[in-house]
Amino acid sequence: MAKNEEQLREELLSKLEKVSGLSKEEAKKLLLDEVQRELTAEIAKRIRNAEERIKVEAAEKAREILVDAMKHGATNYVAEYTVSTVKVDSEDAKGRIIGREGRNIRAFERAAQVEIELDETNEIRLSSFDSVRREIARRSLEILLKDQRIQPSRIEEVVAQVTSDMDGVLLEEGKKIAEEVGEYNLPTDLLKMLGKFKFRTSYGQNLGLHTIEETKIGMSIARELGADVDAVRLGGLMHDIGKVATDDEGTHIQKGVEIAKRFGLPKKVVAIIAEHHEDKPFSSLEAVIVWSADAISGSRPGARYEPHENYVHRMEKIEEIAGSFEGVNEAIAFQAGRDVRVVVNPDEVSDDKLTVLAHDIATRLEKEAEYAGQIKVTVIRETRASDTTSAK
Repeated sequence: MAKNEEQLREELLSKLEKVSGLSKEEAKKLLLDEVQRELTAEIAKRIRNAEERIKVEAAEKAREILVDAMKHGATNYVAEYTVSTVKVDSEDAKGRIIGREGRNIRAFERAAQVEIELDETNEIRLSSFDSVRREIARRSLEILLKDQRIQPSRIEEVVAQVTSDMDGVLLEEGKKIAEEVGEYNLPTDLLKMLGKFKFRTSYGQNLGLHTIEETKIGMSIARELGADVDAVRLGGLMHDIGKVATDDEGTHIQKGVEIAKRFGLPKKVVAIIAEHHEDKPFSSLEAVIVWSADAISGSRPGARYEPHENYVHRMEKIEEIAGSFEGVNEAIAFQAGRDVRVVVNPDEVSDDKLTVLAHDIATRLEKEAEYAGQIKVTVIRETRASDTTSAK
């Protein structure tokens, strides 16, 4: 019986081979090839589905990382753009600042080259487009209020002293910026350069505020991606250091690289500075992170605005024109450029020449300066005499 079945099976296979024109091995191969094609198509479909799912999940994860990083970029660092404030504890203090017939307030405005605004509140506002002037004025006024000896000669003495101590101010501000992101071991001279960030803007964005924000964002991304957080921290802090270099030669990136090398910063940090505007191909994940963090901080809504830069340039141009005349010691622009006060050397400019000089300055400002409304030019000539008693 089994033999008949086997014989019948062989006969059927033989007939199938004749009908199909394929041998048994060829039929098997054909069947396996078809199965393989179906499996390959199914596998490819599953891979494509998996890839799409991974892309979606990766995009969601990337958004989570960036949003979380931007939250970490929040800072308590305060940047003032055109006005600084000093609190006073009484109306008597305001009266001492004003002085008899306003002589103290005039002396302070001239010495510190800022404008003082007083109202019914317990704050004195110091106004100037130059943030260094405002900082000198703020510190000087705080010293005078504590000292309580407020008179023209003392005002000039304090302002001169604070101005000469600006190195200490820059060191203090540099430490604040560095410590805000957890960096504590920078050289003193490098900290002083970093301190200049407080008094510098880029497209209207305070450089100190931008640097802290960008560095914190970068550090957060680095932690999520398992990158070198220390390199991102130092690279983020230093990426714009070239913007405060005194040398006029080269871009801020070239100057930044030179500064980093001079202070012996790690090669990875030097590369981050060199690559943060894509002037060179990225050499590390950390460089990509700093570039991304820089872009996030600079491009977020409200971070940068060109009008502030234009305003500063306009004020500087007005002061430059007014200060270019022979015999002028200094020229100070107030009230958004509508009021220019010019102090002359009394040995070079006589009383008779004051009116002519004021007219000449106003005429040149009309031709060369950009302004709205009118500019009032006030020329000041002051002579002094002093003597000292013998010691007793």
